[in-house]
Amino acid sequence: MSEVLILEFAGATADQYLAVNKILGVDAKTGEGDWPAPLQSHIASVGAAGLVVIEVWESQDAQAAFMARLGPALGQVGLPQPDRMEWLSLLGRYNA
Repeated sequence: MSEVLILEFAGATADQYLAVNKILGVDAKTGEGDWPAPLQSHIASVGAAGLVVIEVWESQDAQAAFMARLGPALGQVGLPQPDRMEWLSLLGRYNA
C-alpha cells in the first residue's frame, strides 16, 4: 500500500521551493524532469505559515532513499528540517 508524506516548512517561500526543484532537475508545473520513480504524486503550496508538501510514495523506504538527493538540495537553499513530517497510510486517491 502506498504511503502519504506531509511536510511543513514554516516560513519557507515559493522561491525556495522553486530553487530546490531547480537543483533536483524537476518542474512541478509541467511534470518534466528527473522525478524519482517510486514517487506517485507530489503537491506543494505556500501559504501564510510557509510551505506544505504532500507526496504519495511506494514506500517510506523509497522516500528515504530519495533523501540522498533532497537533503543536500534543501541545505543548499537554506531550508531547515521540516517543522512537521508525518506519514499516513493511503486510503484512496482520485486524479482528474
